[in-house]
Amino acid sequence: MASPSLLLLALALGLAVAAKSPYQQVLQHSRLRGRQHGPNVCAVQKLIGTNRKYFTNCKQWYQRKICGKATVISYECCPGYEKVPGEKGCPAALPLSNIYETLGVVGSATTQLYSDRSNLRPEIEGPGSFTIFAPSNEAWASLSAETLDSLVSNVNIELLNALRYHMVDKRVLTDDLKHGTTLNSMYQDLPIQIHHYPNGIVTVNCARLLKADHHATNGVVHVIDKVIATTTNSIQQIIETEDSLETLRAAVAASDLNSLLESEGQYTLLAPTNEAFEKIPRETLNRILGDPEALRDLLNHHILKSAMCAEAIIAGLTMETLEGTTLDVGCSGEELTLNGKAIIANKDVLATNGVVHFVNELLIPDSAKTLFELAQESEVSKSMDLFRQAGLSSHLTGSEQVTLLAPVNDAFKDGLPTVDSNMKNLLLNHIVKDQLSSKYLYHGQKLQTLGDRELRVFVYRNNLCIENACIAAHDKRGRFGTLFSVDKMLTPPSGSVMDVLKADHRFSTLVAAIQSAGLTENLNRPGTFTVFAPTNEAFRAMPQGELNKLMGNAKELANILKFHIADEILVSGAVNALVRLKSMQGDKLEISMKNHVIHINKEPVAESDIMATNGVTDSNCLSLLRRITLFWDFQHILQNIGRKQPVSLRPQERGDEPADPALEIFKQASALSKVKDKKKIISVELLKLHFAPVYSRLLARMKENSGGF
Repeated sequence: MASPSLLLLALALGLAVAAKSPYQQVLQHSRLRGRQHGPNVCAVQKLIGTNRKYFTNCKQWYQRKICGKATVISYECCPGYEKVPGEKGCPAALPLSNIYETLGVVGSATTQLYSDRSNLRPEIEGPGSFTIFAPSNEAWASLSAETLDSLVSNVNIELLNALRYHMVDKRVLTDDLKHGTTLNSMYQDLPIQIHHYPNGIVTVNCARLLKADHHATNGVVHVIDKVIATTTNSIQQIIETEDSLETLRAAVAASDLNSLLESEGQYTLLAPTNEAFEKIPRETLNRILGDPEALRDLLNHHILKSAMCAEAIIAGLTMETLEGTTLDVGCSGEELTLNGKAIIANKDVLATNGVVHFVNELLIPDSAKTLFELAQESEVSKSMDLFRQAGLSSHLTGSEQVTLLAPVNDAFKDGLPTVDSNMKNLLLNHIVKDQLSSKYLYHGQKLQTLGDRELRVFVYRNNLCIENACIAAHDKRGRFGTLFSVDKMLTPPSGSVMDVLKADHRFSTLVAAIQSAGLTENLNRPGTFTVFAPTNEAFRAMPQGELNKLMGNAKELANILKFHIADEILVSGAVNALVRLKSMQGDKLEISMKNHVIHINKEPVAESDIMATNGVTDSNCLSLLRRITLFWDFQHILQNIGRKQPVSLRPQERGDEPADPALEIFKQASALSKVKDKKKIISVELLKLHFAPVYSRLLARMKENSGGF
């Protein structure tokens, strides 16, 4: 029996043999799509209004588009097969003959003609093993008259050399055409560049294989869509010889990128023309040209890590630059696009170490921009107006390393605030010392602002917030500064929770209640609190007698107030779905967002995110305190019965026994159980329904304490 290691090796070898190249995979997909029309029928997508055809993968099949243009599906014989009159599909294999004869039956009769005229015919009819990348008839027809005339004149030597440059002296199938490799041609061993892309497209010197792997007795024929020319210059040499790249030539020399662009490798240079440099403001250009690091980032942002021919782009894809960021490379009809813009002036200028596309707009990466330049492409223009009015532009355009917390435009729906000294100080507290990255921020981190205030970082499951402002978009990292777009103007903390409550006249009753309950020290000490603060109006909603009774019972009052305090900080931006917090009293609070309003146990909050140094306060008008008081105020039960499962009467989640005064509710309920009014009957059974989880324990305790009803 074979050892396990040998079995694994055999399996790995089997998988390697079974693996197919991207071209073979799309060809197989086309076979599957065409099989209903008979054997060896392939489905191809044809670009409407052109002769361009593509074998496509599953995604492209369903999109029915090439470069954003609609396609039609046609069915034809797969490479290597032909029709038989009277039979379905393409059951017959093409007759196996030499390369010269094969050219005539695979759509390259013009190549066959020129092979005869240039005296190449005897060689490709005779013995040997060759591969020829044969231009299609349309490819020859697309050449200018001047170019074609230069090839067929001069005793046909130029034509012979051109054809031999399309040949390799060995049999090479598509599985052998590996991405980024070169083949030595039969013309002076000059290299032919091969690129085999994940979407199944194969290019030869940026000419696309139309139909591949046509076997012949003395080799193989691949039909391509262009007549290819020899390549002898590196990318750097192209830059040095093109007049339209004069500014780029100086920039490359200043950034010391010459050696990279003339080295071996496979790159794509998106070469900005002189026109591209002239389009940007002179001040911006001078700043970048005078900053070696920004200039290097700018140029590296125009260099892709691999060679990308235009023919390989049939849909959008993202490609990484040497600068470390990405560009969206796509196409629209015949035009190549970058980040959705058709700015390619000249494409597929082939070099020995890659390919050059001339672009007529400069692509400035974030890493070469100031904060103000970053903001021009973000939804924070109104914030920038505020910083300008406040005279803070110098912090956002110079070399000072800072992070800007810029509220998005939606934060100013009611108009921009007046810029006075207080607003200027607030804006200074939106500029954090040091250049930060949001992905490295951590919960509880302290940030120092230019206004000499300390801001806290809160990391939640679905959001990242700095004080009450949460980051609304991915940060943009510039040359010296980073831009954080946040959802609102932030409120730097000022004093403890008690300081905040005392400073706001709306909470005078609450302050008195906290003092009466002996909780002042708790809310002054360092810590993390969220206080759902009942306003004076909430207290006034209680009958005066009940309020006086409550304020006179420190133990009951403390228990109620603790239900309004969570022992952690939760800002409104962290509330997406339902969030549950444990109160200091022990029970859970349910916080949710509905129609952009925070709700506590389904009751709306009037105002949120009043920040304090040891917590955050939410003002909750006529809701939360009323809900808690119901356990001690039977009159509120009378007011709420009959509503659809009111929050105030929902069962408690915890099984802990409520404070003793709650027993009075049930005693009074027994006495009133037979009282009727015009609209409803208040019964013990209804109360049982609302208080089911704790009712049995309450009943047992009441019997024990009072001898039953």
